[in-house]
Amino acid sequence: MSDWLRGRVDGVALAFGDRAVRYGDLAHAVDAAVLPQGDGVVGCRAGTDPVDLVVTVLACLARGRAVAVGADRDAAARLGRRLPGGTELALTTSGSTAGADGAPRVVARTSASWIASAQPLAELAHLGAGERVAVTGPLHVSMHLYAVLHALWLGATATDRIDGASVVHATPTRLARLVEERDAPPAAIVAGAATGDRLRERAASRGIRLTEYYGAAELSFVLAGSGGSLAAFPGVEVELRSGAAGDEIWARSPYLALGAVDATGGGDLVRDARGFATVGDLAERTADGGIRVLGRGDAAITTAGATVPAEPLEARLCALPGVRAAAVIGEPHELLGQRIVGVLELDPGVALEHVVAAARRELSPVELPRRWFAHELPRTASGKVARGLLRDALSAGALGAAHPSTAARGGVA
Repeated sequence: MSDWLRGRVDGVALAFGDRAVRYGDLAHAVDAAVLPQGDGVVGCRAGTDPVDLVVTVLACLARGRAVAVGADRDAAARLGRRLPGGTELALTTSGSTAGADGAPRVVARTSASWIASAQPLAELAHLGAGERVAVTGPLHVSMHLYAVLHALWLGATATDRIDGASVVHATPTRLARLVEERDAPPAAIVAGAATGDRLRERAASRGIRLTEYYGAAELSFVLAGSGGSLAAFPGVEVELRSGAAGDEIWARSPYLALGAVDATGGGDLVRDARGFATVGDLAERTADGGIRVLGRGDAAITTAGATVPAEPLEARLCALPGVRAAAVIGEPHELLGQRIVGVLELDPGVALEHVVAAARRELSPVELPRRWFAHELPRTASGKVARGLLRDALSAGALGAAHPSTAARGGVA
């Protein structure tokens, strides 16, 4: 049986839609799976039935074939020529940026690099074989595929049903909606973006136990904890090193990917001679000695000589009454270098100008967006803001009418 399949033969391994598959039947399906002839990379396209996708992935791992999750046969063949030696899993990233052709970047890793983190995560999140683990996104996205494989490693049940689940893997955006549902699970593993204080408080009021972690598809787990100040995930060495936009997170661990490639053959993963790697995410030390993640360096906005990280600002905007979700991006400006633009998803009946007025009271002049839009945010498959698409919409004038924000304060518009 696969290293990932550790449940009882008669236990339910997967429950997706109207399909429920027991561990014994899943192991048999993996053994009986028919893979393409040859030794090339096997494509497993986005939209594949979740059970079929898991069977294909496990069959490839069992037979020593690399599998490109989220790629069709032709794309897998093209990708195979660029993957590092030893690649077993070629995984679509869940990030907010894309490659040069608009396609997601792909992370190449070994199965062992994921298995190594299974026990530490189980201990941190207090998970065991009796869990019913819900995932909240498509399995061609790496964070969701890992959640399912981790459930199988536990001997638990992986499902797409929230009702009856004992724990859910979710981004903060998805969790913010779940906590308002009557059948919200009693525990959640949260990643993909910073978790705001308001969401933590709401989860606590519902009795939901949170396990937060910071990671990246290229780095896997890096930091973990239960608040805004995180500590190194077990088995990870972390360093903060000065970079152009601030202190960057560098990590060394057995969980690192082999590499990351985009349509041009390049990628975001940077390594040094000591075995540390970074994707350019920014962080700062907290008063209690922990680490607070500020977000991706390439999402930071340089305005009037100051660098404003996007994600902490977005979290503060989300804390304003009436704001369901928020994103900030920079647009070129002759005097400022970049001008901060805020795009908000608002609760029904909430007026944008009222939220802007509240923001003026809460934010410093350098942080305050100078143009505002009320518009639905484009998102990736995993629920993150698709910043590239948002920038395109801004450039195309597709966000509707802008609301001025700083003219009344005498700032530069």
